[in-house]
Amino acid sequence: MTSASVPWPTALVGTPAVSVIENAIEKRRLSHSLLLAGDDSEMLAAAALALADRLLNRGTKVPSPYPPERHPDCFLVRPAGRSRSISAAAIRDLIGLINVSPSVSKYKVVILHDADRMNAAAANILLKTLEEPPANTTILLLTGRPHALLPTIRSRVLHFRFPGVATRVPAEGWESWIVDYRAWLERLGQGVAAGRGAADGVFGLYGLVARFGVILDTASAAETTRRKAALPEGLEDEEIAAIEVEISVGLRLRMFAGIEEATREHALKLLRSGEAEARKPLIAATDALERAAGLLRVNLNESAALEDFLLASLRIWTKR
Repeated sequence: MTSASVPWPTALVGTPAVSVIENAIEKRRLSHSLLLAGDDSEMLAAAALALADRLLNRGTKVPSPYPPERHPDCFLVRPAGRSRSISAAAIRDLIGLINVSPSVSKYKVVILHDADRMNAAAANILLKTLEEPPANTTILLLTGRPHALLPTIRSRVLHFRFPGVATRVPAEGWESWIVDYRAWLERLGQGVAAGRGAADGVFGLYGLVARFGVILDTASAAETTRRKAALPEGLEDEEIAAIEVEISVGLRLRMFAGIEEATREHALKLLRSGEAEARKPLIAATDALERAAGLLRVNLNESAALEDFLLASLRIWTKR
């Protein structure tokens, strides 16, 4: 019997992944190490807490009075600093904690946020623990980039991919930005290779870049305030700084996903109108956007990444 008080995120209720996990917990067959992957970091964190709650309450009839993020036998590790890295020292400290007997529950749970942010030394230290895990301990690795983990780590954990990327951008002015981006693409297709038309295309480009930065800053501040209110107490300043960067990076990627969707819609509109040649610029634009999104993942300035993409778009979509 498992008693739990923390629900699964609404979007995950009834999904195959949750069903498999619930069944494995009841049968006491859940792996000692799980990789929870997905593009929505907030949903991953909520899923990890729901899973931790069930693991910590295994065999109890009454749920623990401790929420999982404050449970004495639940250990959370987050990236620290604006570089959002997980150091070898942080993993050593974690291992020291989980190698002792649980104090309240019969079990221990580790939640390692953004596991792909471990440096090489930290990853190798964790690998040794995954090879010989402590008794009655479950390690949850959370990441949006499972391919960035060591292959040897991936081979020792049970993988669960959670659907449901957060695509809505909670930012005032974003919808009008997308409308203006679509209009900019339309103008490129009408022929702006020389004279005033070329200047308008370039000025429009840098106007989009400047507005993008303002919208992102405003949205990041609002989202950070919202998320901080839900964070557990006692986080260190470096952990909070890392979370602030994570929020900004997540918003940037959502905004780039919106740009990708608008670009695809533009190309499909051209294809429906009989312009078969639209396939090539769509492929090229997608490649350029993927490159820009990749730069964002390594924390390149968003304005530089967007400028790089829009300059590529200027070359790709302009009808000469």
